[in-house]
Amino acid sequence: MQIAGSDPEEMAGAARINVESGAQIIDINMGCPAKKVNRKLAGSALLQYPDQVNAILNAVVKAVDVPVTLKIRTGWAPEHRNCVEIAKLAEDCGIQALTIHGRTRACLFNGDAEYDSIRVVKQNVSIPIIANGDITDPLKARAVLDYTGADALMIGRAAQGRPWIFREIQHYLDTGELLPPLPLAEVKRLLCTHIRELHDFYGQAKGYRIARKHVSWYLQEHAPNDPVSAHIQRH
Repeated sequence: MQIAGSDPEEMAGAARINVESGAQIIDINMGCPAKKVNRKLAGSALLQYPDQVNAILNAVVKAVDVPVTLKIRTGWAPEHRNCVEIAKLAEDCGIQALTIHGRTRACLFNGDAEYDSIRVVKQNVSIPIIANGDITDPLKARAVLDYTGADALMIGRAAQGRPWIFREIQHYLDTGELLPPLPLAEVKRLLCTHIRELHDFYGQAKGYRIARKHVSWYLQEHAPNDPVSAHIQRH
């Protein structure tokens, strides 16, 4: 379960509640660049305040008996990349694994992710490092792992409309061979299953709202000019 916030006691309490509800891992989000999150001094805004990061990590790690992991960006701004400092601090606090997105908060999702910072972090700590950012296909996944020395990868936006990317990447890492493109009939089947399960889980009204963006992502990937996408977005 991922949690975010700025108050150490509140974060510790949230971690305990989630563990009591069955969470097997607590992941702390200090990577989100959204303004509404950063205004509350949560997400990547915390990278400006290592002492506060230290207080939060210590409080959460001590509050639960399950592994606690952390996600960050490389820093607050390109001129303020402090991910090595944060990584060492996290390791000292007992964080079990660290995910790093290869952009600063100021970069949002603009430009290209950079992996030099992730590589340096990997060379300076012993906890597992998970590389994240612009990993869009199996070849890129292999290249990022080789360059950074990271222990694992986290895939985010590249899975939107293409949830089978994980299978494609794992197959390539295991065999060195690329899987053939997924047949369109299988894409349609997965899309229909996805929509149905969204409605089953969220209910009709909320399920429809959430499904719209997923349908758009699927169609953008496989049928960008399909009029169905425009119709769905209008209703």
